Amino acid sequence: MQLYNALSRKKEDFIPVRPGRASVYACGITAYDYCHIGHARSAVVFDVLVRRLEQTGLDVTFVRNFTDVDDKIINRAAGEGTTSDAVAERFILAFHEDMDRLNVRRPDAEPRATRYIDAMTQLCRILVDKGHAYAVPGGDVYFRVRSFAGYGKLSGRDPDELRVGARVAPGEEKEDPLDFTLWKSAKPGEPAWDSPWGPGRPGWHIECSAMSARELPLPLDIHGGGQDLIFPHHENEIAQSEAAWGREFARFWVHNGLVRVNSEKMSKSLNNFKTVRDILDDCPPEVLRYFLLTRHYRSPMDFSAEALAEAEKNLRRIYETLDSLERTLSGSPAGSSGKGRDRGTGESDKSDACDASGEAAKEFERLAVAWEAALDDDLNTAAALGHVNNLLHLVQRVMDDKVLRAGTGTRHLPARAAALLPAWQAVFGIFLLPPGQFLEDLKRLRAARRRIDVAQVETMLRERTEARGRKDFAAADRLRAALADLGVEVRDSAQGSEWDML
Repeated sequence: MQLYNALSRKKEDFIPVRPGRASVYACGITAYDYCHIGHARSAVVFDVLVRRLEQTGLDVTFVRNFTDVDDKIINRAAGEGTTSDAVAERFILAFHEDMDRLNVRRPDAEPRATRYIDAMTQLCRILVDKGHAYAVPGGDVYFRVRSFAGYGKLSGRDPDELRVGARVAPGEEKEDPLDFTLWKSAKPGEPAWDSPWGPGRPGWHIECSAMSARELPLPLDIHGGGQDLIFPHHENEIAQSEAAWGREFARFWVHNGLVRVNSEKMSKSLNNFKTVRDILDDCPPEVLRYFLLTRHYRSPMDFSAEALAEAEKNLRRIYETLDSLERTLSGSPAGSSGKGRDRGTGESDKSDACDASGEAAKEFERLAVAWEAALDDDLNTAAALGHVNNLLHLVQRVMDDKVLRAGTGTRHLPARAAALLPAWQAVFGIFLLPPGQFLEDLKRLRAARRRIDVAQVETMLRERTEARGRKDFAAADRLRAALADLGVEVRDSAQGSEWDML
């Protein structure tokens, strides 16, 4: 498997430091608000990455942290008249609720910053003792950026250029405007812990260095998060970690692209802040998860109602094929739509059918191999989903065409497609519901969106069936037209009549 390493700026073969085992650390949320679609994308990306690494046979340990002490948490607590602990606990619980709905598996460990204060103060002490950090009279501790020769190697930024125009803010006691905070002295009313430099709390960057090193052996195989974390957060993590321990901190740095909303940066000030729970009020969780996998993880993604509707339509098509596949394998006559043409029984027809059957079987094998190759090429879920769509389209064509269905090369394709389903489910975390249930639930959701009374539709459909039974075809046609006016499509088969939304 190859992954793009932001540190080397190229794709590299992923070879774990410890054979057969892989360590993955992803930066989690700051727990002061409900998670938005950008958080969901990062969570889904790293969930799928871990799933794929496991699928290749690796024993993966995955850690994702929570920042549960921060200015934003403190400010929200003050505004609500409650404590920082209460705010953080509320939004950590909400995060778990949202991610559970998206079928994002819980990591092996979810360290919270406030439970690792001792590790953070120890790391600060090492940096001070080595001359990479310094304490100031006010009780703050800063990292000396100039003391670490490799500063900028992840983000590609030059410290000299960063220093141009940089200033020390009033009240700060930094030696250099580039120096960043490791420990903040306590302010009245804020959460604080004892330290060698007096009461205070950790800076943001020191948290992940300390927690990851406590939970996982160094160097980490993979460290990641959103692309917005590359600078300064991940750059600062590398500087303080490698300066303290004198060794490589992480081998691969993996970052997912950011999410825009209707082509604009997501921002509360623009009133386009999309929380996961707001989206899931009107969208099946599998649809949102599918949508988040339809672009390569490093590419930017544009969220819009139209894009989500397109994802829903595509997932619906997949489930319709899976439903047809399930019926075919169970022996139900509804498994084939009967759309295939009778191509005759002449010798040339037999030859044509044989050729078509053989080509279809070859195409099936090519797509199955391409699916694996896409995932191993920097976790290209967009391409892999495309291969799944094409493979299922091919199987549906085989099931619909009785000549192909009878061909030697294609006779077993439905069963072979069904055999691939567990691998798709395992890595994508979708296609998990019984097809009939997904389609029925989606149908009723689409009806609710258009304020259509499902009970009325089913009554009209029953009346139409009764009219057809007594051969009152005029009444049956009127009811069909009335249903069409509501936006309802009627599908007749040997097994009866069903309805769906147009």
